[in-house]
Amino acid sequence: MKIPGAALPLIQAPMAGVQDTRLALAAGAAGALGSLPAAMLSPVKLEAELQALQAAGRPCNVNFFAHVTLAADAARAQRWAEALAPYYAELGLPPAPPVAGASRQPFGAQAAEVLEAFRPAVVSFHFGLPAPALLARVKARGAFVIASATTLAEALWLQASGADAVIAQGLEAGGHRGHFLDTDPAQQLDTATLVSALVARLAVPVVAAGGIADAEGVRAMMARGASAVQLGTVFLLCDEALTGPLHRARLREHSAPTVLTNVFSGGLARGLVNRVLRELGPVSALAPPFPLASAALAPLRERAEALGRDDFTPLWSGTRRDGCRELPAAEIVRTLAAGFD
Repeated sequence: MKIPGAALPLIQAPMAGVQDTRLALAAGAAGALGSLPAAMLSPVKLEAELQALQAAGRPCNVNFFAHVTLAADAARAQRWAEALAPYYAELGLPPAPPVAGASRQPFGAQAAEVLEAFRPAVVSFHFGLPAPALLARVKARGAFVIASATTLAEALWLQASGADAVIAQGLEAGGHRGHFLDTDPAQQLDTATLVSALVARLAVPVVAAGGIADAEGVRAMMARGASAVQLGTVFLLCDEALTGPLHRARLREHSAPTVLTNVFSGGLARGLVNRVLRELGPVSALAPPFPLASAALAPLRERAEALGRDDFTPLWSGTRRDGCRELPAAEIVRTLAAGFD
């Protein structure tokens, strides 16, 4: 698979909150396809980031979420606020805010309009695909469309719905699960097994993602038939990443366990264990659905981080951090490239 705009079949995964165009450009300059996470960007900010990429003359993958935003449930939000109330009192904060808006927006007409002015080489989606009319607008401008699947059923749906390639997101992957049909993690597979299943059934290229930390891991996924690989955790300690100091400190603990949790956003995502996950449990029935849970946690996170504590910080990470090193992104890409030899 020749990824548009990249010398290597390697994608630097989009990671909202811990990167901007700087990491995308650094990875791209070394031969990978850099990615810009756009799910938390306003149209104005998205335009500014795309202008920076355009000025650098570097092709990029622009990533969006395609989730369905549910209406806020006041009763559920109240129960969530009550569960967090002891932490607010401990940190001297006023009670949790009332029902707040979503922190992450699905791809919509405004984002499509911004994209049309820049014609990115690759556009990717998490949580399925946008409505057919919106997807048609993206493809009409020549974008190569990639989307995440956590099961074979999701991958077949994506292929039938217009994806040009499918990301096989194994259970080892850090950050949010991209599931949209099969939301039970018990139905989802490790990366190697998922890649093999998708390669056997799909006509479009398969991109392996999750638990890949070095050239050997890259080589193993390519041997299973993957056309490309996507890595995120391995870039979290890079010079160009915006990963905060508390998060960086925990990433250096290579043997620390990770869990799937819905506490930070309402959607299942993999990260390192901290206080709030230990005390509320990694999966809470009280958390509002994605992405509505995060608003009530934001003040707690801000106050705790100011005190030097990661108690309420989402510490996203895949299961492997042994390849996560404090180096320029270009060095990481060069190390991984040996897996394609």
